[in-house]
Amino acid sequence: MALPDAIPVRYTEEEAGFVSFRPVVRQTFRLNELLDMVLTVTGKDPARIRKILSSGTVVFHYYRYWWDGFDLSDADLIPLLAHFPDDNPSLPFRAAACTKVLAEGRGSPPVVLLELDREVVSRKRFLHRRSVWDALLTAAAAAPPVYAGYSYAHHGDLYRLELAGESPAALAAAAEALAPKSLRRDMRAIANASHLAFACPRTNQ
Repeated sequence: MALPDAIPVRYTEEEAGFVSFRPVVRQTFRLNELLDMVLTVTGKDPARIRKILSSGTVVFHYYRYWWDGFDLSDADLIPLLAHFPDDNPSLPFRAAACTKVLAEGRGSPPVVLLELDREVVSRKRFLHRRSVWDALLTAAAAAPPVYAGYSYAHHGDLYRLELAGESPAALAAAAEALAPKSLRRDMRAIANASHLAFACPRTNQ
């Protein structure tokens, strides 16, 4: 069976527990584009990937996507997956390369309590020398984060920093004091975090 090249896909906003009346959008994906989206849910797990491709549906970023399901053998799938990044624990943490920080609660997988974009939280309040981003990097400088694998959802490597004792509350207070008014309430979520995860895109992508 020939591999599908152009895959007609429909998607709409996901409304958990309700029949959706949102408009349905149609789009054509190439196989590698569909795989890129599915990997954010499955990681490089061939059995799970084949199951989703065959079922013809996946939820991604609060949207449900569906298509006419199709089957791929491992012989076809494994070479395709080789084009996507793998974990690389030898990569050192580089604060300058990070573009996001996730405040995570305990769980498996960890629960994301707050997602902070460098571009947004690097903005300094009037007459303030430091930003929320500066406070996050200061925490990382005090205890270097540990490599936690490649994230297909963030197209980069994750490095986790454990927060213990009073450090989550202290960091939340510092972030709230430094954040613009529109973001201050959001910073309080850091007080409930067990870890910070720094997402760093790879320079060769």
